[in-house]
Amino acid sequence: MFIEPRLERQQPGRNNRTGWIEVICGSMFSGKTEELIRRLNRAKIAKQQVEIFKPAVDTRYHESDVVSHNATAIRSTPVYASQEIILLAGNSDVVGIDEAQFFDEGIVEICIALANSGKRVIVAGLDMDFEGKPFGCMPALIAVAEFVTKVHAICAVCGNVASFSFRLVPSKAKVLLGETESYEARCRKCFNEGMARIKKHIS
Repeated sequence: MFIEPRLERQQPGRNNRTGWIEVICGSMFSGKTEELIRRLNRAKIAKQQVEIFKPAVDTRYHESDVVSHNATAIRSTPVYASQEIILLAGNSDVVGIDEAQFFDEGIVEICIALANSGKRVIVAGLDMDFEGKPFGCMPALIAVAEFVTKVHAICAVCGNVASFSFRLVPSKAKVLLGETESYEARCRKCFNEGMARIKKHIS
């Protein structure tokens, strides 16, 4: 269980707070968004001002709310570009960002700027794409974060710990929004076996 570091309240007229970046990463169906929502709700209980953002392209469960696979939800603001987050974060104490892998590369500098201004920044996203390769901005975010939590799913084939998102539909698009009809979590062995079958079929 991740225990939140203490966020000191800022005194009027002084920027005496130390901000930081937390990254929650893993495969699909691993509970990334659920963990993000848990941390943000705890910040709200602590009476901290929280702002939450998600990419506008992700409307799978709700147009504006951040929603986990278990239907846990929290209010958020959809944005089209990372730069909007700086403009909308305002005087918040905590900034949550879901599905970070879908944002432009500027999201890394935005998170750094928010942390440098004394905010706690909590980011959730896929660390690998459907080919098992590092996904978008996530490696850079992991590198600059003070705290990194990798969560795991259960392999849909064998039941072992899963870290990979295996695509079930025949598409090579880098970004393909979908749920259980398009993806399943797999362990390394079952993921590699599935990819080998796909390559054999193509050839």
